[in-house]
Amino acid sequence: QVQLVESGGGLVQAGGSLRLSCAASGVFVVMKTMAWYRQAPGKQRDLVADISSGGITNYADSVKGRFTISRDNVKNTVTLQMNSLKPEDTAVYYCSTTRGLSRYWGQGTQVTVSS
Repeated sequence: QVQLVESGGGLVQAGGSLRLSCAASGVFVVMKTMAWYRQAPGKQRDLVADISSGGITNYADSVKGRFTISRDNVKNTVTLQMNSLKPEDTAVYYCSTTRGLSRYWGQGTQVTVSS
């Protein structure tokens, strides 16, 4: 059974930073593409960043240069470091991966950036 548990969300002022963490079980993060998505109210869920099993990272244009995705193979976690946060970054952030034909999601963590 794949389980993804996010933590680290909260309320921050514009220009501030937050660090999100995703603890995975049932999969090894080093062997999977692990991703962070976000969904703002009334909008679709969009990819924010992902990291492949080979360590290649990919970012949405809107977060390039501000967010960094990384993983800890020993702790089996994936982290999203978010700097220079903007009000438009406000959303529920989800950790996600696939196993077989199924995509798995965490429960999400709320990030709110005040102006």
